[in-house]
Amino acid sequence: MIPKQRSPRRPVSGILLLDKPEGLSSNAALQRVRRALAAAKGGHTGNLDVAASGLLPLCFGEATKVSAYLLDADKTYLAEIALGTTTASGDREGEVLVTRPVPALTASDVARVLSGFLGRQQQIPPMYSALKRDGRPLYAYARAGIELERTPREIWVHALRLIEQRPAALVVEVECSKGTYVRTLAEDIGEALGCGAHLAALRRTRAGPFDLADAHPLDLFDRG
Repeated sequence: MIPKQRSPRRPVSGILLLDKPEGLSSNAALQRVRRALAAAKGGHTGNLDVAASGLLPLCFGEATKVSAYLLDADKTYLAEIALGTTTASGDREGEVLVTRPVPALTASDVARVLSGFLGRQQQIPPMYSALKRDGRPLYAYARAGIELERTPREIWVHALRLIEQRPAALVVEVECSKGTYVRTLAEDIGEALGCGAHLAALRRTRAGPFDLADAHPLDLFDRG
């Protein structure tokens, strides 16, 4: 059998802004674009959860030298928070743990709670995360029913804006520092509102100086 030959790679350099769809890992999205461009070297600038969508800057060739800068940059997200239900993972994929009634909330009630999460704070990373302990991601322990102690990390929440309010859901815009888990923030907001919550949807709209409006859809790179 003659082995299948790989397509030759090209020395592509530059930053490409991708609109990553839900249901795909950041690395899988990167590899699809890299194959389409036949790029010799490429990397992404920090994981965007499989269940999340939105802006994912990809660096190729010489531009990989600035990937650390983009990894450290502030990010902006649109987050849909489902009120009244907490889940094991903090998002819609997890097993439902508790369901509670959602109180009648005014926009002022919500704004007051959101203001309490602004500024510098300590956040405990969730067990359902890609952070590693002894070479294994935390989510592997979580799926095995093991909960480990995690060290709080310092984060900054620069802005929390209420975009839409429904009887059992909020849509908020979050401007935050690197390392911020919006899932954990959604859970904490739900507890502060007295009903619990989980993250129903997440879309990244900015990363450092880059905006989602300038990003390309992934299917653009699947065409012949």
